[in-house]
Amino acid sequence: MTRARATAIGFVAVLLWALLALLTVGSSPTPPLLLNTICFGIGGVIGLIWVQMTGSWAHLRRVPLRVYAFGSIGVFGYHALYFSALRAAPAAEAGLIAYLWPLLIVLLSGLLPGEKLRTGHFLGALLGFAGAACIITGGGEGFQAQYLPGYGLALLCALFWSSYSVGSRLMGDAPTASVAVFCLLSALASLGLHLLLEETVWPVGALGWTSTVLLGLGPVGLAFYVWDIGVKQGDIQMLGTSSYAAPLLSTLILVIAGIAAPSWGLALAALLITAGAVLAARASSTTPARNVAEGPAITPPTP
Repeated sequence: MTRARATAIGFVAVLLWALLALLTVGSSPTPPLLLNTICFGIGGVIGLIWVQMTGSWAHLRRVPLRVYAFGSIGVFGYHALYFSALRAAPAAEAGLIAYLWPLLIVLLSGLLPGEKLRTGHFLGALLGFAGAACIITGGGEGFQAQYLPGYGLALLCALFWSSYSVGSRLMGDAPTASVAVFCLLSALASLGLHLLLEETVWPVGALGWTSTVLLGLGPVGLAFYVWDIGVKQGDIQMLGTSSYAAPLLSTLILVIAGIAAPSWGLALAALLITAGAVLAARASSTTPARNVAEGPAITPPTP
């Protein structure tokens, strides 16, 4: 496989992640934990097919149990919080707040031994959090208190994934094949908690089921595998840079689909959050692009 082809395959992941918010909205009113169960069940099956096709069963046996536990908690928590946030607040706004995680990864990585925070990190943080503040205060539409729980969940989502990503540095590397186990364990955990905490509400109609299945096949499934091909065999710096387009693409898709109303406040928030992450990443001269820009890549990133 050529480097250019691998890069193109990796970019498919960015496009799939840009559809995460749209498909989450389409899956409504299915509750978050049940949605987690269905999507990770599908993603796990895709993973098992991947393992069989690549002959990676032996790799799974060499992965320590602590890595399986840590990885499963990471993907379960991120998506449960993300789905919950988009059920409690407007999709475009909550999705943008959740996309603070690339910026937070850079900031948290700067606190690790041997790393340090630079002026660019603080300027990036200022831009990113200004974008979040623009959303929370309602931009030109005024403060809307009823969405605060959703925005809070979105911020927790960003904090959870960034903390997981940085913490995974201490866990060591894991093969792509381990994604299948992470997905299946996350599906089982989600099912157990769903039965305890939620009312069972299945996707409604063709739109609901199509959105849910596509979530499992794409953003919560195939994306992780094509991203792995891209970062291992393609142009990692180009992919790292392109991943910052995900929040902008996600917002644009929601506007085109008629789910989010176009506004200057929304556009400003999207630009501020994206620019903040890019600026902070550029300040990390000792940090490879993939480590601060990886999308929800389940293979533990090494910031």
